[in-house]
Amino acid sequence: MRPPPPEIMAMMIEAAVRADPAYVARIIALAREVAQAWHGGKAALYAAAAGELAVSVATVKRDLAEVTGRQRKVRADAGRCMLDRAKLEAISAMLMAGYRANNKKILTVQNAAAILRREGAIRCETVDRETGEIKPVSRSTLSRALKANVLHPAQLRRARPAVALKSLHPNHCWEIDASISTLFYVPQSGGIADMPPGEFYKNKPQNFEKIKKERLTRYCITDHYSGWIFVHYVRGGESVANMADALIRCMVKRDDRAMHGVPFLLMADPGSAPKSGAVGNLCRRLQIEIIINRAGNARAKGQVEKAHDIVETDFESGFKFTAVPGLDWINEQAARWCVWFNATKIHSRHKSTRHAKWMEIAAGKLRTIDEPTARRMLTATPQRRAVDDFLAIHFEGRRWSVQDIPGVHVGEKLNVAANPFDRDAAYIVDIAPDGSELLHEIRPIATDEGGFASDARVIGEGHRALPDTVADTNRKAMRRALYAAVTDKDADKAERNKTPAFGGRIDPYKRFDDLPPAIPLPRRGTALEVAAQIAAAPLIPLTHFEAARALVVCGVAMDAEKNRLVAQWYPAGVPETDIAALAERLGARANLRLIG
Repeated sequence: MRPPPPEIMAMMIEAAVRADPAYVARIIALAREVAQAWHGGKAALYAAAAGELAVSVATVKRDLAEVTGRQRKVRADAGRCMLDRAKLEAISAMLMAGYRANNKKILTVQNAAAILRREGAIRCETVDRETGEIKPVSRSTLSRALKANVLHPAQLRRARPAVALKSLHPNHCWEIDASISTLFYVPQSGGIADMPPGEFYKNKPQNFEKIKKERLTRYCITDHYSGWIFVHYVRGGESVANMADALIRCMVKRDDRAMHGVPFLLMADPGSAPKSGAVGNLCRRLQIEIIINRAGNARAKGQVEKAHDIVETDFESGFKFTAVPGLDWINEQAARWCVWFNATKIHSRHKSTRHAKWMEIAAGKLRTIDEPTARRMLTATPQRRAVDDFLAIHFEGRRWSVQDIPGVHVGEKLNVAANPFDRDAAYIVDIAPDGSELLHEIRPIATDEGGFASDARVIGEGHRALPDTVADTNRKAMRRALYAAVTDKDADKAERNKTPAFGGRIDPYKRFDDLPPAIPLPRRGTALEVAAQIAAAPLIPLTHFEAARALVVCGVAMDAEKNRLVAQWYPAGVPETDIAALAERLGARANLRLIG
């Protein structure tokens, strides 16, 4: 048998020595000596006993306490704090603000108290009763006081108590979350590339910007009841199209050993994608209720957060040991991993494999959908667009034909939504008779080299009008009823002949005869005193030429002599009011009258 190490041997020897009755008797004798010793003489007794017993002074004191059963006397002010709660709250608030976004503490208890004391907000000081010296309260005292009042940042920064959640059956609730890889990115040229910490870190954001569209983003979806994990990789960051693509791929049936179907609830982060119109429309049309957890509360989706960790350590760890051709290869291997992991690994909660637990789903809870239908349900927020004279709408810089939409007419405004997966497809969002949404797919109008619509009629090769819309049919019917005509031609003829509407049988003014009896009552009025005066417009005299023309109108035969006289009498022009008198002066007939 191998002997024990030296340090263990020393402990064993010391324990044997301390168990010796002679050792215990010496300690008892020391206790009596210490009890009778004068002040300051105990240290020599301890040293002498330690030398006799071949142990340290600390060991002698410890054994002495065990023999005598003495304990340190409790201070009279134990458990009391000189700082009131208001002061402690001020220190606590300042300490809580002294944390960076990465949870690094940048303010100590001493500094916080010193700053507040310097500003006069608190006085964390004590006075020595013997010397009268004022000293700041120690760090340990402040920390104990903060903890005693549950105000220490170490207590306040802890997580709030969590509420246990449960789901009722498989596909009752799914959790979805995206995570951008910090280890790899997918170049456009193919393969996968590492992200060395020396090149990709916070002080070199330009390197992240270079590969912004090549980032490797992982979408994880878990079934809350069974714990089934689905993973799908996309190139680029989080987006509406990427999230919808991952969700639809998970919902459609892939093979006999894969989770699928439409969930009843979907839990997601408060990012842009879950709240966007496209994903929101998809979930609403598939009767999925979206539950958005509070910002910063990732614990609400702890299952899918843990799934990211499982995928990183159990699947992505293999990227370092194999040649990765590209993104498609990653998704192929990820699908294989999902089937293998969910069918073989035991879940700690329900003690069975995730796949076996998901297979307990009842037929009434498995709501299936095919991929084309699901992708048609994914549309952006509808926008209002007016129908032009050619039964087309303008949307996203192109013209789209709507002549095949039932009941459409010129001037009507339609709700049109884009398809995130197909730029050459859009949907007219209508309401079905049962109140549900009805989607009509439309396509952009193709154009030729001249910019004309490809299906436009060629001039000179015959023109055929479009079929009547509902509005056209109703308009013609109302026109025939207006003129009591059988055909549209009869209505045209009646309109050309200015035939009164309804054959003149309706008198539109007859209602004016139906006046109720009324007795007019006299009202005395008061003359209004106008606060402003109207200035008369200044009279502009006629020129000699204008005066001569006015005199001719009055019957005066003008000649050179009379023109000379007019100019002599009125060198500055003839006032219009003097024309009649001037005509008499020049010898006009007495019976002529002025014509204005």
